[in-house]
Amino acid sequence: MTFVKARISIEKMSVGEILEIRLKGAEPLKNVPDSLTELGHRVVSLAPEAEATAAGDALFRLRVVKT
Repeated sequence: MTFVKARISIEKMSVGEILEIRLKGAEPLKNVPDSLTELGHRVVSLAPEAEATAAGDALFRLRVVKT
């Protein structure tokens, strides 16, 4: 579901704008950057935002430039 929301958001943006997405969990962390790259957009950064929670999921911040 995270990728679908990201794709809808990026489609509304102009070329060169940056979308910032917060990711939690292993699946979105792997799939969202890969899928956006496959669509031709460029990942600017992917970095942890906060320490891992008790459940073991860290929160990450993904920044993508629309191309």
